[in-house]
Amino acid sequence: MRYKEKARGKSPDYTVLSNFIVLEGLDGAGTTTQLKLIDEELSRLGVLHYCTSEPSDGFIGKIIRSILEKKIQALPKTTALLFAADRNEHLNNPEYGIIARLRREELVICDRYLFSSLAYQSERCGFDFVLSLNRTFPLPQHLIFLDTPIDLSQKRLTHREEEDIFERTDLQPRILSDYKMAFSLYNDSDMTFHRLDGSRQPELVFQDFWNIIQTLPMVKV
Repeated sequence: MRYKEKARGKSPDYTVLSNFIVLEGLDGAGTTTQLKLIDEELSRLGVLHYCTSEPSDGFIGKIIRSILEKKIQALPKTTALLFAADRNEHLNNPEYGIIARLRREELVICDRYLFSSLAYQSERCGFDFVLSLNRTFPLPQHLIFLDTPIDLSQKRLTHREEEDIFERTDLQPRILSDYKMAFSLYNDSDMTFHRLDGSRQPELVFQDFWNIIQTLPMVKV
């Protein structure tokens, strides 16, 4: 099928989804800004696309957001399970899931994916447990990590009234370390990894991001 290609990499077996792009980074790294900018540019060019994020806007994603915002409480492993369930719905819903959209020749860009689970939830549940929940999910064609210094990322969060459960400054070095461990699992895969300097002005970061996007055959500039 055109929307996916079999990857050759480390165990477990996985697939790489063509025309699926994922943005990752610490809280405050700038992924939300970049998603907005790419949405605007693709819309201007008339490219069929879908910009989304995780947690998703689905019913499970809304529960997760309430947990992250400390409106309700859940055990760490319950939260990790909810993230995996939300991701399954996000990918596989037959009408509006990511895979269904890829089959319809849409370009899909997602702010956060399984790598965020491995980076963030491993802090409270252990890396191996979180990996066990996410090891069968497919990989994006392009993974873009906004590498933004911790102090700058935290400074960008100061406008928020309340921090979520993962935004504590003391957690960030460990989360970054878990991100690196997560990325290393897929060094030999067919997924293409890009590290962008997230400390620059958003317009400069976007130019590098756009240079990646416009290599896709479906994006005609």
